[in-house]
Amino acid sequence: MGIQTALDAVRSAPRIIDALHLADELAFEAAREPGPRTIRILAAAIAGDDQVTAIAAVHALASGYDEQASATLTAALSDERAFIREHAAWALSRTLPRYDAIGRLVAMTAAGGFSGMLAQSTLEVWSTALGETLAVAIESALPGTVSVGERTRLVETLGLVRQSIAVRPLLEIARSAQEEPEVRAAAVAALGQRAGASVAPFAQETGPVGDAARLALVDQQASSDRPERGAGLTVAQLFLHADIDPALTAAGAGDNGGIATLLVRLGDALVADPRTDVRRVITISRGSIEQAVGDLDAAPGGEGHLYGHIPLAAGPVPSAAAWPLRVTARRGIRRILRAAGRIDLLHLRMADVGSLAAADVARELGIPVVFTVAPDPHSVIESLDRSGALTRETFGGIDLREHYWFRADLVQRIAANAAHTVLFPRPALAEDMRSLVGIDIAAHPERHTIVAEGVDLELIERAVAEAADGAEHEAFAQLRGVLEQLPAERRGLPVIVTLGRLHRVKGMATLVNAWATTELRQRANLLVIGGDLEHPSLDEREQLDAIDAVVDPGARADAGLLLAGHRSNDVAARWLAAAKHGVPELLAPNGLYVCASLKEEFGLALLEAMAAGLLVVGPNSGGPATYVEHGETGLLTATWDQTALGEAIVRGLELAAEDAPGRAERARAMVADHFTIQAMATALGPVYAGVADDEAALLDTAEAAR
Repeated sequence: MGIQTALDAVRSAPRIIDALHLADELAFEAAREPGPRTIRILAAAIAGDDQVTAIAAVHALASGYDEQASATLTAALSDERAFIREHAAWALSRTLPRYDAIGRLVAMTAAGGFSGMLAQSTLEVWSTALGETLAVAIESALPGTVSVGERTRLVETLGLVRQSIAVRPLLEIARSAQEEPEVRAAAVAALGQRAGASVAPFAQETGPVGDAARLALVDQQASSDRPERGAGLTVAQLFLHADIDPALTAAGAGDNGGIATLLVRLGDALVADPRTDVRRVITISRGSIEQAVGDLDAAPGGEGHLYGHIPLAAGPVPSAAAWPLRVTARRGIRRILRAAGRIDLLHLRMADVGSLAAADVARELGIPVVFTVAPDPHSVIESLDRSGALTRETFGGIDLREHYWFRADLVQRIAANAAHTVLFPRPALAEDMRSLVGIDIAAHPERHTIVAEGVDLELIERAVAEAADGAEHEAFAQLRGVLEQLPAERRGLPVIVTLGRLHRVKGMATLVNAWATTELRQRANLLVIGGDLEHPSLDEREQLDAIDAVVDPGARADAGLLLAGHRSNDVAARWLAAAKHGVPELLAPNGLYVCASLKEEFGLALLEAMAAGLLVVGPNSGGPATYVEHGETGLLTATWDQTALGEAIVRGLELAAEDAPGRAERARAMVADHFTIQAMATALGPVYAGVADDEAALLDTAEAAR
């Protein structure tokens, strides 16, 4: 193709997502035809206004071991544009180490954030060859660094230097009475990764240092040997951005969305189904130091569905801001998996810091990975590109916040190395995976299995029966308390209900806007279930501010807007049932469920609403299009288009009010036949067994070859 032709292809790609895929071709051509002219062409592209092409050119420079290309990338660390500096720090991890880049990478690491995580990762890669130089550079930077956060990050990075030169300064920092506890704790945690380093004395302390020392002692005592395969499988699964507990008490708050609910229900179903041959499921999420220590005691001998917790930070951190916790997450995941004994496979699902860290641990410990591949963030990029909210001229700035390029690359890397991939059903699955993600599932169909997610149908059917019979339950009393905030003139109207996290991808503010600025406001009340209203995260605050800009926060109920905050899964199920059957004097029957997400890879809440008998409105792409019968059990629309969304809701209210005979029963039967959590567990059983058998065969082959 040639470097110029490949660059032109990136520039002229009709969609941004196409340009991301063509960036790989550009990198290939840069590696195939290295030299001064190729570097000049790429440098000119980096300086241009097309931010997508500029980023592609940055990564193309890293495609070959070329001294001049590495020098050009190093110069990009000083570019006035933050997104170029960030991508240069990432790309340098794939080049020859450069002494003149270390100072700037150390400074980026100290500054923190996503860019700091990328810079630290590059320094970690380089430490194999330049460990002593890196250790000296960090030691030299520490005296001039005052901020506790910056010192902590530098000490953490010093701990990534494998050479023994790092031990002495780490011990000095850990023992120093002048250092802040957080900085000392970072040094102790790093020493815990080195056999023979003395951390026991620090375990007598209280606070962060003592906590770090107690976990460091566990790390030092852990065996790296892979235990023999036992009876029944042990499956690990994780989502680090949620507070996961068996009762799902935090569902809907922060990042505790559908994935948290799914992991609890799925783990229970897997160990309950004898056909799966799964003896243990270990679900890993964030948690306190006390939980982490207790988990380590219970994991080795426990059976059934167990929970492991990783102390990541002092307070909850949203997924988009959690990338700097990469090292802490990796150590915590490694600690739990080692303590658990034999792990037959690790199931990953998200393009987040948890999957990034877990993939590293799995590779280190020799654990095969099953990966659920979804076009995320690919679908979001596509939706924003179509709507005009994301352009070539604005991509770099938005990518600084959303990390689209890195997350898309992470999905492809984990999928490429996974022992098996699981796919959600979609109307045009093969085409979507090829055009959005760049994966040809037809090339090796034996490595891919389509598995639909599922809901707890028994819970929903129980909720429906209670709502239909007018049964007394605390959940219905809570709903009455919320509805009684409505003024008299709005009582008895039908309700538009939505359930999920308060996050821009979920489109909550878009839904409120579509309702508040049209005739919908007069026709129905709007009930939003989800979000931590008392202590909102940054993402939740963003959505609340957008909602408040449309509806006066002091007059929400008067306008018909009810923000109910997050509720446990069983409460939310009963509220959905009440939206279908009504609440005497307060709520008319036959409400409407709306999912306004920019993208919905599957849509568990939509399925729960359909199982409750509600007509639904959802996105016309992704998973919902596989199970919503347009015009019958629901309506599919371009949810990113507020006008189209509003029109679909108007029509949805009309169809819901008609309450066509058999519609609710058809929706419930569809869920019962295809989308229960038990069906999902049964479908995953053979996948897990096949991966475990293949891994055993690989081990036998390797042993025989010795």
